[in-house]
Amino acid sequence: MALVKIPAEGRTVEGESNVREYLSGAGIDYEVVPVIPLSSSAPASEVLEGYAAAIEGLKARGGYTTADVIDVKAETPGLDAMLARFNSEHWHDEDEVRLILEGRGLFHIHPESGPVFAIEVQPGDLIRVPKGTHHWFDLCGERRIRAIRLFQNPAGWTPHYTGSGVDAGFQPVCFGPAYFPGTQPVAGA
Repeated sequence: MALVKIPAEGRTVEGESNVREYLSGAGIDYEVVPVIPLSSSAPASEVLEGYAAAIEGLKARGGYTTADVIDVKAETPGLDAMLARFNSEHWHDEDEVRLILEGRGLFHIHPESGPVFAIEVQPGDLIRVPKGTHHWFDLCGERRIRAIRLFQNPAGWTPHYTGSGVDAGFQPVCFGPAYFPGTQPVAGA
C-alpha cells in the first residue's frame, strides 16, 4: 500500500483510505488492486491476460485504448538513460496510469497549489496522475519496477519538461534521509 510524504510539512499519510483521500485532493486517483500471483519471468502477454478484467474496466472508465507492461530491473541495459527521461519534472498530454506489479517507485507530484509530495508505490497500487500534472518518477534502491501502463494514445505520453529545477531539491530515492524533519533540502530555494 502506498505511502505519501509531504516533506515541507514533515508528515506522512498512511492507510489506504487516508492515502486515497489525500491524493484525491490533488486530483490523483488511487486504489489497491489484488496482485495476481505470476512469475517474475511471466511474459507480458500472460500478465495482460491475467489482469484483463481490471484493464478492461480501466479502459472503460478512462477512455484508454492500449495497455502494455514495463519491466525494469537493475540490470536493464540503458537503465540510467531511461530513468533520466522520468526523474526531471515534466507533464504529459494524457493521464499517466500505472498498476504496480513488482518493485517500488516514487512519484513526486508538484501541484499547482500546495507543497510537493511523494507517493511511494508498491505491488497492488494503481495510480492515475492526470494529464498536465507536474511530476517526476524515480525507482527505489533495488531499482526494480514491473507495471501495467494504460494509454489513451501512446504518442500523448511524451514528457514535456518544465525546466523548473524543483526536482533537484528532493531526495531521489524512496523515503531516505531527506524525508526526516530537519534534514530535507528546501524546495524552490
